[in-house]
Amino acid sequence: MHWRYRDTVLTLCTVALFVTMVGRLAISPVVPDIAAEFEISNTLIGLALTGMWVAYALAQFPSGVLADRFGERLVILASVGGTGLTALVIVAAPTFGVFVLGTVLLGAVAGLHYSVATALLTRIYDDIGTAIGLHNAGAPIAGLVTPIVVSQVAVSYGWRPAVAVAAALALPLFVLITRGIRPTEPRRPDQPMRERLELAPILELLSRPPIVFTGVIAVISDFTWQAMASFLPTFFVQYHDYSRTLAGALFAAYFVAQGVLQVGVGVLADRIGRDVTTAICMVAGIAGLSLLVAGPRAGAVAAPDFGSGSAFELGAVGAGIVLLGLSMGWSAAVFPRFMDHLSAAEQSSGFGLIRTVYMVVAASGSVVVGLLADLFGWAVSFGFLIALLAVVCVLLAVNEAFGLGY
Repeated sequence: MHWRYRDTVLTLCTVALFVTMVGRLAISPVVPDIAAEFEISNTLIGLALTGMWVAYALAQFPSGVLADRFGERLVILASVGGTGLTALVIVAAPTFGVFVLGTVLLGAVAGLHYSVATALLTRIYDDIGTAIGLHNAGAPIAGLVTPIVVSQVAVSYGWRPAVAVAAALALPLFVLITRGIRPTEPRRPDQPMRERLELAPILELLSRPPIVFTGVIAVISDFTWQAMASFLPTFFVQYHDYSRTLAGALFAAYFVAQGVLQVGVGVLADRIGRDVTTAICMVAGIAGLSLLVAGPRAGAVAAPDFGSGSAFELGAVGAGIVLLGLSMGWSAAVFPRFMDHLSAAEQSSGFGLIRTVYMVVAASGSVVVGLLADLFGWAVSFGFLIALLAVVCVLLAVNEAFGLGY
């Protein structure tokens, strides 16, 4: 196969997603260090991370409007460059208040990328499930690299240089995108942006039954994803009593599983259907979280050779991570479901609007899971996520059984 321009676009968009995800994930492995320095609780850290995800969500609709007016390339460049700059704000934060401000700004600029890049790829690819799956792989690849690199840098130099890794990656990528992606033709260059914010068309799109139904699935799935992205390493440290290094390695393994399996999720969505594939993801998530919570824990089995856990325990945890990684590849099946119900003219700003709505709701995943962990422990906190994934399974089963057509 010969290399085509659209392959360059897909590659650079994937790397851009990787870098913006590094910026957001770099905080999770060093949560204990940040909490110790600023003398705050898991709940307050969760609140800061929720602020980041809310800002990320709120940026989705404006990003689509901006892309329609100025072209996708310019918006993607703004996202990559802004990620680097806001990472530096977090690194230099003298107080927790400034840290929160930096995380919120980081979420806002990072949020400019995804909806715009997805719409651009939808425009140039026919098998959009596969293309979206490959593009989405940038996030779990970031999940592989980020916890390992950030944990090692934090151990040697502290959490601030560790978070600065995102800024070091953003600048060269900015240059590559400038040279590699051609200026894109805006879809609506002359339409006043004020018209795009009129309430009636927004409500009409959001009230379509298939969009509402898919949106509920996306809210629950993304709520769970954000909880994992924020607290999975902390869960391994506090619940399983693992070292921070091992917790970071397991966090990386989770993202490896997600990255590899997510491409397969996209292919399955194109071949056997969006809903069947989504159901497979939900069942895998229920099984994976159950293994992590109810499986053997550190100290339950003597493990002199492993230090932080026995071979049996780590095997159960490993299986749970693989299943959870498969589950969190849900977007490669759910996002094409949204696109199936949007016209070509709606796919940029419309998809951005949808992402803004469902992600604002789902952004509470960080603070809710952190609060439940503080009040009742990690078993209850993760058990709540299991119940939510079961709700999605019920919704899909009812839609199919009664032929609702949602």
